[in-house]
Amino acid sequence: MNLIDALDRTIVEHLEFDGRCSMQDLSDLTGLSRSAVFARVKRLENDGVIQRYTVKLDRKKMGLELKAFCCVNLKLHERAALEEFEHDIGNFKEVRSCYHLTGISDYMLEINVPDMDHYHRFITRKLAALDNIAQVKSMFVMNEIIEK
Repeated sequence: MNLIDALDRTIVEHLEFDGRCSMQDLSDLTGLSRSAVFARVKRLENDGVIQRYTVKLDRKKMGLELKAFCCVNLKLHERAALEEFEHDIGNFKEVRSCYHLTGISDYMLEINVPDMDHYHRFITRKLAALDNIAQVKSMFVMNEIIEK
């Protein structure tokens, strides 16, 4: 894989902001022809720089009013136990992201649910029901300042 140059970076940053922009928009932005931009975008996709295109949803309009972060500690830390945990939480629709951490917690999960009742059910019936959970600490988002 080659390193990206300044034009690639401009293309990627613009696509990250607006994944639906046209090749003509990118052409106008970079000064390259549409075919040159198309070739660069395809190369960036093939090289794995651009991994996927997504849609950013308004979670409140989707009925997901509550955003929480869970710090999770596991009982066991061998590879099989970590892989099992990661597989299991991948099946929970409430989990928007998961990070394996260093420090005082093993994992941090981002959870989106409609309300506190749903969050309680998620914790008690799904997350805490997993065999290897030692501890869960929750933090709730009061206000989103920056979310890119």
